[in-house]
Amino acid sequence: MWLLNKSKPDRLKPVLQALLALLALSVVNATAAQRTQIGANPETALTDALSAACRQDSTAFANSLTADNAAAFRALPGAQRTAMMKRFVLLEEPGRPLLSTSGDGQKLVRCESPSFTTEMRLGETRVRENLAFVPMEIPIPGDDPRKITFGLVREGGNWKLLSVGLILLDVPAMAKQWEQADLDASEDAAIADLRSVATALDTYRRAYGNLPDTLELLGPAPPNGVSPEAAGLLDADLAAGSKDGYTIRYSITPAAAGTPEEETNKAETFSLASSPKEYGKTGRRSFFLDSSGILRGADKQGAVATTTDPRIGPS
Repeated sequence: MWLLNKSKPDRLKPVLQALLALLALSVVNATAAQRTQIGANPETALTDALSAACRQDSTAFANSLTADNAAAFRALPGAQRTAMMKRFVLLEEPGRPLLSTSGDGQKLVRCESPSFTTEMRLGETRVRENLAFVPMEIPIPGDDPRKITFGLVREGGNWKLLSVGLILLDVPAMAKQWEQADLDASEDAAIADLRSVATALDTYRRAYGNLPDTLELLGPAPPNGVSPEAAGLLDADLAAGSKDGYTIRYSITPAAAGTPEEETNKAETFSLASSPKEYGKTGRRSFFLDSSGILRGADKQGAVATTTDPRIGPS
């Protein structure tokens, strides 16, 4: 009976409270939608990507990529993810991004690192349905500014990086190129290491009259000076026969029978063989270098190279 006698204002209170709740929710949703719309702006998407690259924040940078590229980017080794972000802001060290607008309305992204600062100036965006193109200019001290246009595509309601200049941003394909570039660099370093060891062996023989029994004797010397046991001709890694992802094997070929005793040491020859520690990761080719100075090598599937392998380059 008490409910039947309840006044009209009291009966309306629950309805009014529900309407107020719905109104508040609609305001929140409208604000969120407005923020989403702002975040979907191509210039904002690009500045977010550049800011993440400046900080070398791979998690945030991946969010600026299309779904396929983001998945491939996250699968890259950490060093390759960092290298990709460095290319976007032309800086080696992580920096602090600063966003501003010039007097004429041009958006600016500054990336300040401890040793250098880059400034990226965004031009007028051109939108064509689901594609957007944002020109960017990077001033270079003492040189003409570098100009490039970023392409973005609308994916899932948000703008994602699609291209840099005329190059389509295809992270899976780029990863293969970078992997090959890393292998090439590792192999070049292995060749340089072999030649350094060969030079050290020749220097040791001239200094002490014979080849060292092991590469360890070529290693760093103590403060009191060099000696046949610590010649100071190689760094510790090379003296240990392991550097730049390769293992180096050293052997001595004795002088031919009948060689005069006083000429024995001079007539000895050496050979060096270098093979990747992890085939396919630290290198593919194995190398061989001997006293003649002729470099040989081939893809041996990780096996040791020999004198029968093809010659590489000039002697």
